[in-house]
Amino acid sequence: MHIPKGTTHQLELLTFAQALASSNTPSQEYDIKKWIYAPNFYSEYRYLLGTRGQRPLICIGINPSTAKPDQLDNTLKSVERIALHNGYDSFLMFNVYAQRATDPNSMERSCNPALHRENMEAFRYILSHCETPAIWAAWGSIIEKRKYLPICLQDMLAIGRTYRAVWYCAGAVTKAGHPHHPLYLRKDEPLRPFDLNAYLEKMGVPAQK
Repeated sequence: MHIPKGTTHQLELLTFAQALASSNTPSQEYDIKKWIYAPNFYSEYRYLLGTRGQRPLICIGINPSTAKPDQLDNTLKSVERIALHNGYDSFLMFNVYAQRATDPNSMERSCNPALHRENMEAFRYILSHCETPAIWAAWGSIIEKRKYLPICLQDMLAIGRTYRAVWYCAGAVTKAGHPHHPLYLRKDEPLRPFDLNAYLEKMGVPAQK
């Protein structure tokens, strides 16, 4: 379990650039040639966790939990299996909001603009290193927990357009249209197109034309 010790507004955050530099520093805890982990230590927030490869599947959840290199939780184990089954050689786990919390009800009530800004820098970095970014929407109904989450997602839609990203989902969407969470999906679940703009419109977030 990870229960936030307080809000991230109280933290002295590493920028994503600083966290990325740390992720490229040799570690005794894991193989940096296999893993990318930013920051490279367990903390109250996480920008990025995944395996290194030439063709990654970028999975989008709501917020990080306890996973770290060589210690994936069941959700990320499912993410890795589905990525490999769909022909990707690696996976990158990214989140709409970077605060770490096992229980989404423990997420902070208001968005930390500094944390969100650096998280979007991480998103740009990921997409800029993919020829055609493949993004798997995989957050389920948890996005309803905080009003700022769809707004963060709208920023991701705009960034994704810049890099010609293609959005996918896996499994059945909910009655409200939310994409299925990775947990409990079959390991051979295929990806299919997901219209993020229409989804946000349905959630009442102004459409981006």
